[in-house]
Amino acid sequence: MRNFRELKVMPKAHALTLAVYEVTRTFPEDERFGLTRQLRRASASIGYNIAEGCGRHTDADFARFLQIAMGSASEVEYELWLAKDLGYLSVASHDRLAEQAIEVRKMLRAFIDRLRHRS
Repeated sequence: MRNFRELKVMPKAHALTLAVYEVTRTFPEDERFGLTRQLRRASASIGYNIAEGCGRHTDADFARFLQIAMGSASEVEYELWLAKDLGYLSVASHDRLAEQAIEVRKMLRAFIDRLRHRS
């Protein structure tokens, strides 16, 4: 069993989620149950799945949860793009958050690769 707080990717995933929550406060009220909720859920899902995977007993199980987290990071990337194109995010905010999501996704990919090579 691993401690998710000791993983290098976790503070990055957590920071992305906090940033998403902050920026979505400015989204239109009519998006509260749409894009705002989905973007928040997808960003939080990254950390949720990393933490849940840490509670698994095998590297294969852990890697599966990291893959799910990676999928959520990709979802966040798309939702940020959509928010930018809808005019809810500035280009600068989009670029900053998208770069964070990409960094998390790359870290997860490298971690998954290391787990698979250990097996």
